[in-house]
Amino acid sequence: MIDAKDREIIEALQCGLPLMAAPYAQVAADLGIDEDALLFRLADMKSRGVIRRIAAAPNHYKLGMTSNGMTVWDVEDGCVAELGARIGALPFVTHCYERPRALPDWPYNLFAMVHGADRDEVEEKRTQIAAILGDACRAKDILYSTRILKKTGLRLKKKG
Repeated sequence: MIDAKDREIIEALQCGLPLMAAPYAQVAADLGIDEDALLFRLADMKSRGVIRRIAAAPNHYKLGMTSNGMTVWDVEDGCVAELGARIGALPFVTHCYERPRALPDWPYNLFAMVHGADRDEVEEKRTQIAAILGDACRAKDILYSTRILKKTGLRLKKKG
């Protein structure tokens, strides 16, 4: 599914982009390829489903956002996509997605991660989400983070 150059690109990016004005140019130079070739290969890998995205993964604790809650919602199936898009567009939601319910124990199908300086701030943001969901929401809960479990993206195993 990937060739040797794709593997080399993924390995070069799996620890993050260099913090500089032209990070892709630097990665391309390190790999001995043209920046346009690097960007083409990344777009190709994304279109084939090899990678989903390249995104920042901030450490919210270090940014002062020490209260983090995954809000979970039981939203009517007919409107979960439209409402999920609205929730995901909120500036304080870092990721939002639909997941299948696991009935009878887990009725929730919409998830939205919210960060705040304290729990009061997170609860205020959760109230804003609830207002948007309105009567389409049948149940809700929040799961507060107690520690950082993962702050990395794709990792390839070394060959050999």
